[in-house]
Amino acid sequence: MGTVQTTLWVVVLLVMLALVFDFMNGFHDAANSIATVVSTGVLKPGQAILFAAFFNVIAIFVFQLSVAATVGKGIVQPGVVDTHVVFGALVGAITWNVITWYYGIPSSSSHALIGGIVGAVLAKSGASTLISAGILKTVVFIFVSPFLGFVLGSLMMVAVAWIFRRTRPSRVDKWFRRLQLVSAGAYSLGHGGNDAQKTIGIIWMLLIATGYAAGADKAPPNWVIISCYASIGAGTMFGGWRIVKTMGQRITKLKPVGGFCAETGGALTLFMATAMGVPVSTTHTITGAIVGVGSTQRTSAVRWGVAGNIVWAWIFTIPASAFVAASAYWLSLQIF
Repeated sequence: MGTVQTTLWVVVLLVMLALVFDFMNGFHDAANSIATVVSTGVLKPGQAILFAAFFNVIAIFVFQLSVAATVGKGIVQPGVVDTHVVFGALVGAITWNVITWYYGIPSSSSHALIGGIVGAVLAKSGASTLISAGILKTVVFIFVSPFLGFVLGSLMMVAVAWIFRRTRPSRVDKWFRRLQLVSAGAYSLGHGGNDAQKTIGIIWMLLIATGYAAGADKAPPNWVIISCYASIGAGTMFGGWRIVKTMGQRITKLKPVGGFCAETGGALTLFMATAMGVPVSTTHTITGAIVGVGSTQRTSAVRWGVAGNIVWAWIFTIPASAFVAASAYWLSLQIF
C-alpha cells in the first residue's frame, strides 16, 4: 500500500511539473503569437495576450491529437518510460526554457522537450530504445518549418505587393490592420494546437507507464487534454516580453501588411505540421516567416546577426536540454 501511495504522489508531482512546463511553454512562446501584432501597433500588449490566449485554448476543438500521439508513443519504445525518465525530460526542458527566456532568445520549447526525453532515455537505456523515425521526423522539421514559414511568408508578401500595387499605402495599411487580427488569431490557434499537445503526450506517456491510464491504443483522459490547453493559455496571458522585443522589432521592422503575411505563412505551416502529427517549433516557424517577409523588401531589412544568434540557439537546444535531462535522471534515482 505504501509503495502504491508513493508512486501516486510521484505521478501527481510529475503531472504538476508537466503543467508547469506547459505554462512556461505558453509564457515563453507568447511572443510567437503576439510579437507581430504588437509591434505593428494593431493591438496593445494587454489586448494581444488575451486575444492569443483565447485562440490557444479553443484549439482544443479544432485539432486531432496527432502531435500528442507522436510525443507519447513515437519517440521512445514502450516499457522504457518511467517516472525518472519523465522527471529528467521535464527538468531538462524547463531549465533550457528558463535560460533562453532570461536572455531573450526565442528558442524552441518543443525541441527542448524532445531533447529532454532523448537525454533521459539515453541515460537510462541507451540509443537502442529510441524510435528513430519519430526523432528523425522531429529533427527534419527543425529545418523544414522555418523554411516553409520563410517561403510562405515571402510569397504572400510578394503576392500582396503585386495585388495592391495601385492602391494607396494608407488604404493598404488600414485594411491589413483589420486582416492582421485574422492572421494573428490563426497563428495563435496553430500555436495552441501544436504546443499544448506536446505536454498532453508526455503526461499520457507517464500515466501509461505507471498504470494510471489505459493502453497506448486509447485516447488520453479528458482531464489531461483540458488542463494542458488551459495551462498553455494561462502562460500566454502572462507573456514573455523579453522575447516579444526580439521577435517583433530586432529581426526586422514590420508593418501591418508584413505582420499579416508572416502570421499567415506561419499559421499555414503549423496547421500542416499538426495535421501530420509533427511536433514543430512555433518559434522556428514564425522566425522563418518574419525573415521571409523582411527579405522581400531588401536584404538589409533583416538583421542577420540577430537571426544568426537565434539559429545557434536552435542548434544547441536539443543537445543542451538532453544533457540537463540526463543529469536530472541520475539525480532522480537518488531522490525517489
